[in-house]
Amino acid sequence: MRPLRRWGAPLAVNLILGVVAVVPLWLSMMFAADYPLAGLGLTSREPTDNDGMLPWVMFLVPVWAAFLALWIPLNLLVRPASCTRPGRYWATSAGLVPVPMAVLVVLSSLFDG
Repeated sequence: MRPLRRWGAPLAVNLILGVVAVVPLWLSMMFAADYPLAGLGLTSREPTDNDGMLPWVMFLVPVWAAFLALWIPLNLLVRPASCTRPGRYWATSAGLVPVPMAVLVVLSSLFDG
């Protein structure tokens, strides 16, 4: 019960922030599919997109900055004081954030066909 008490708050905070992170993650996925992956020939570009990458970058940078401005301080608040390996904590926290996005992608592929 002790590890759950110690790691419950960071787990909950990062999963809740993962729900918030769906927006920047989804936008980043759309950007990657339209530009870098399309440039490599792995996907096809949106046929009506003729603005280039600058509007995407101008939109993605503030969205990610706002998310990170929320994520970093909240993780500093909930990080256990007895955490002896801060690198492992931050890696685990960063790994928990995309979990809601991955769940949505799997559910979408299961129910959409």
